Amino acid sequence: MWTRTHSMSFEGVTAAQIWRVWSEVDQWHTWQPDIEYARLEGQPFEAGKVFRFRPKGGPELGIEITEAKPLAGYADLTRFPGAKMLDSHEIVDHGSRIEIRNTLSVSGPLGFLWRKLVAEGVAAGIEDQTRRMIERARGV
Repeated sequence: MWTRTHSMSFEGVTAAQIWRVWSEVDQWHTWQPDIEYARLEGQPFEAGKVFRFRPKGGPELGIEITEAKPLAGYADLTRFPGAKMLDSHEIVDHGSRIEIRNTLSVSGPLGFLWRKLVAEGVAAGIEDQTRRMIERARGV
């Protein structure tokens, strides 16, 4: 299994502001310039729901929310032929600052292939994506 974790801390933003941005899936395109759209199938944002996701230049994917804990984080699962990619998004409240921790893992017999095709690119963009998400959260 391949795993990468990225963590950043911010002041001047609350867990509630971050959760609002994360849970408004249909608005993700406003702060993620590398996607055409993301659409949550049904409400609310909770485990078991699926969102349709299309990266720019890529195919539409159905991604399952496997965990959703308001003000604490969520995880989503993308299934590929022969592999799975789990993306965990955590909010850690340290009082005067908020830590955003993202852990991406790929497993399965074809994990090495999907790591190269998808996961390494996702991991490389996490820092910029997190900064954009925080900017959006501060403006909400």
